[in-house]
Amino acid sequence: MGVYLGNYCYVIIIVLVLGKEVISQSLSNGYYSTSCPKAESIVRSTVESHFDSDPTISPGLLRLHFHDCFVQGCDGSVLIKGKSAEQAALANGGLRGFEVIDDAKARLESECPGVVSCADILALAARDAVDLSSGPSWRVPTGRKDGRISLASEASNLPSPLDSVAVQKQKFQNKGLDTHDLVTLLGAHTIGQTDCQFFRYRLYNFTVTGNSDPTISPSFLTQLKTLCPPNGDGSKRVALDIGSPSKFDVSFFKNLRDGNAILESDQRLWSDAETKDVVKKYASTIRGLLGFRFDNEFGKAMVKMSSIDVKTDVNGEVRKVCSKVN
Repeated sequence: MGVYLGNYCYVIIIVLVLGKEVISQSLSNGYYSTSCPKAESIVRSTVESHFDSDPTISPGLLRLHFHDCFVQGCDGSVLIKGKSAEQAALANGGLRGFEVIDDAKARLESECPGVVSCADILALAARDAVDLSSGPSWRVPTGRKDGRISLASEASNLPSPLDSVAVQKQKFQNKGLDTHDLVTLLGAHTIGQTDCQFFRYRLYNFTVTGNSDPTISPSFLTQLKTLCPPNGDGSKRVALDIGSPSKFDVSFFKNLRDGNAILESDQRLWSDAETKDVVKKYASTIRGLLGFRFDNEFGKAMVKMSSIDVKTDVNGEVRKVCSKVN
């Protein structure tokens, strides 16, 4: 296991998988405190600048980090361009935020060349995006190195809107994430968006007879049909949390409880006993019920996710340009 021998506060992420402890690569808070002291503030100011002109960049950055971590680990491989690279995968269609990472990287290369990895920039940017959307903030352990491999063929393990809860659980478990992490991380959909084409079948063609998904509340079904008519533009964007689309809050979980979820995979969380239990705790009007507060738990889950298959100097590098290997 690679260990950074510097004067920093160590954070070793411990993941529980099937009752066994699996220790990830070591990351540390303040990894750049000596080598590039302004690293985190530069990333923050860059994200803030883009957010000020387009607040919808926040869910874009969050999704970008998520998709990066689920393929090859959190190594910035999703940022690499190429006909057969991860960006070309169908599951990665509509990914946004690349220009934010590129801008931050350019500023960091000017400040401290060859020091800050693209993978770390993406992890920091995701945190800042949530914070700017009235969500929680958390300390992001850094020290990731950038991967050299990016293949679209490996993106098949990304979660899909059509996944059953069992499949979702398995995909997350394969990455060392449990059911609590699954529900917590999907809470990021509180500021997410999707296209009509990814859920319109729920409105008009859910069964062979052409009925609607019965788990959608009647009033919400009417609203969705207005937003996405049967022959309308399939690429039309719809907020995954119509109640408060730009605010990072718990209304997403209340939507699941009330049958107002956009994606079938999200709504299914209410039909499984294990995931429903977590949803209920987050959707409760009693803040902090049984110690579960979404704002606290989300940061913990993000730190855990961002430690997946971290690269070190042995199998990674610090890219000079995020879109291509050195």
